[in-house]
This record gives sequence, structure tokens and C-alpha cells, in this order.
Amino acid sequence: MTTASSNGSNYSQSPLIPDLAEAITPRPDRNTHNGRQADLFPPKEEQMEQMMDAVRTLILGVGEDPEREGLLKTPKRVAEAMRFLTSGYNQSLEELVNDAIFDEGHNEMVLVRDINFFSLCEHHMLPFMGRAHVAYIPNQKVVGLSKLARIVEMYSRRLQVQERLTRQIAEAIQTILEPKGVAVVMEATHMCMVMRGVQKPGSSTVTSAMVGVFQEEHKTREELFNLIRHQATFF
Repeated sequence: MTTASSNGSNYSQSPLIPDLAEAITPRPDRNTHNGRQADLFPPKEEQMEQMMDAVRTLILGVGEDPEREGLLKTPKRVAEAMRFLTSGYNQSLEELVNDAIFDEGHNEMVLVRDINFFSLCEHHMLPFMGRAHVAYIPNQKVVGLSKLARIVEMYSRRLQVQERLTRQIAEAIQTILEPKGVAVVMEATHMCMVMRGVQKPGSSTVTSAMVGVFQEEHKTREELFNLIRHQATFF
């Protein structure tokens, strides 16, 4: 499910309602090259200088002087920032989970909501940011709660589109736990819609990926959305 809303519209009801989740199917993988899985190469230290040169070229391209005091260290800062913001390419699911899976005999919904995330749009390399809600129904096994947030973080720190990011998180949890169902709902604002292009501050995009019982059973989805809407009172 992908839902876009804007403050300028007449749409006042929350997009997180069960009626919009009736038929959710897996999305096509756009992380491919001519239909084949794209090749990802670990960054090398010698490429840092190339990245810095590229930033200098951008500075010249916008009509600035890369030699003036305020911009002297900008190429290095930008290159280091890009390495950090895309550090998810250097992580693997296996290393991240690190065997933190436990046989607890639990079979009721587990939900970690309001996970803040930041990512870069692969079309304009501008940020999009928001909150992720991650739920699964265990098949006896559970994973450490912090691992769910770390999975969100790993896939967020790559060049992304929100639709694919949502699905990758769901598929990762399905892979490591083989639960009865997985649900991921992400709400974000995109700077490529705010700072440029259509220029609509306040707009938001909601995406969801449902696997197993979350896709098959309306009552399970309804319980999920009710829990997401529920306001915690312990803080």
C-alpha cells in the first residue's frame, strides 16, 4: 500500500486504516539492472579522492569557488557524510542479527513502532525521513527488539525508494524468523517533493508491506493499525 497525502488536500482521515489494506501484493524489485540483480561494490578508500573531486566539480557547476575559505573542506565533509549515509551497503543481515533469535514459544503479535529513520532518495539523492512500524507474529521464535530497529537502519542507509525500502525490511524479517506474518508500515516526508519539483511542504507518503497472515486476514491487519494509532501514555 502506498498512500500520499498533503496538507493542502481535503483528506483529513489518517491513511493508516484497515480499509486501505485489503489487497496488498509484493511490489516489483526496482533494484535491478536490465532485469538482473544489480552489482554492489564495497567502497574503497582510494575512491574517497574521486568523491571529493566530484564534489569540487559540483561546487564549480553551481558557480561557486571551491578555494574560498568556507568551501575548502566541503568536498571532504560531503564525501565522509555520503559514506555514513550509505553505510548500510557495508552491513549484512547475518552479521546484524548475530544469532539474537530466541525460542520463546510466543505466537502473539510483536510490534515495534515509531522507529525514526532517515534515507536518501535514489532519484535526486535528497533525504526522506519519517517513522517505521514493524510487526510480526512469531512462529515460536522471536528476535531481539533492537534488531528490528537495526534492520530498518541498515536498509535505510542506502540509496532507496520508500516502496522498496518497506518491502526489503519485511522480507528480511521473514528470512531470519520465518514467522506466521510480517507487516511494515512507513510514513515519511520527501525533500524531493518539498525543496524542489512540486514543492509541497507538509506532504507525506505512507507505504506498507504485508506478508503471511497480515496479508490474508483482515482482523490481524485491523489489530495492527489500531495498535499503531494507539497513543502511548507512559511518557
